[in-house]
Amino acid sequence: MRGGSMEETLAGVSRSFFLTLRLLPEPMRGPASLGYLLARTSDTLADTADAPVALRLSCLDAFRVALAGQGAVPDWPSAMTDAIADPRERRLMEQTGALFDWLDRMSSAEARLVREVAEVITGGQALDLERFATADAAHPVALAGAAALEDYAWRVAGCVGVFWTKLGCLVSGGRFSSASEEVLLRRGAAYGAGLQLVNILRDLPRDLAQGRCYLPARDPRDTDELLRLHAAWSGKAMDGVREGFAYARSLRSRRIRVATVLPAMIAAETLERMRGAGMETLRARVKVPRRRVWLALVRAWAGAWRVPAGLADARV
Repeated sequence: MRGGSMEETLAGVSRSFFLTLRLLPEPMRGPASLGYLLARTSDTLADTADAPVALRLSCLDAFRVALAGQGAVPDWPSAMTDAIADPRERRLMEQTGALFDWLDRMSSAEARLVREVAEVITGGQALDLERFATADAAHPVALAGAAALEDYAWRVAGCVGVFWTKLGCLVSGGRFSSASEEVLLRRGAAYGAGLQLVNILRDLPRDLAQGRCYLPARDPRDTDELLRLHAAWSGKAMDGVREGFAYARSLRSRRIRVATVLPAMIAAETLERMRGAGMETLRARVKVPRRRVWLALVRAWAGAWRVPAGLADARV
């Protein structure tokens, strides 16, 4: 990681994932941290609701062009930056140039992986923004079907599991895992997508308040249908989280193993807390307390991993 200022920025915008990144050995930590910061930059562009959709799409396009090495580092218009309410996110946007400088200093192989994952995520966020361009709380829009949700989960998170695998194999070679790269790529993609499904399930009411329904509901105003879909997709999410546990068990480095399994442990507990929840409980936003996160970290170091029973009995 390049300097204290960038580390402070990372801590400000990454919340619990900052802990995961700090667990990684240095050869993986730098590229993974930069990949995360670039993804958060595009996420900020996409989610700044006070900026017009056309402006956000234009900024995302400029960002993708720069990531592909086909254009200059974006100079964000004031209409974009002034619309960002969170000072931590504004600080991140101010450091866009520093992020690209960091990218340019990386080895070509590492930089290629970072650019690849950031481009896929940014493309997914642009698609998401176009899909919900006219949506609001009174006129919610739902994804068209299971395939659309699975595609979205791949674009914004499944690709991260692939990036994690390729980066680990690049910097560690055969010392990365006892499993083959082919198996890891499959498990990593499923794991990343599973984590994204957990986020979607947890944030369902908050997204609906913005007119966004990521669950493929025929009628996103039908609470009973939404809760049935929530229960069904919880099973799909747990399938992905289970792949994360299997992925982590194969890793040879203890630090990488702990960093990899910790999100799975938190996601599994989140799913357990949401099990059978009604809309009022979901509106309160189910969250794993900080003390439980630290307990999960201790258990991860001790190798005491447990997948809560009975969470995968529903299927899509």
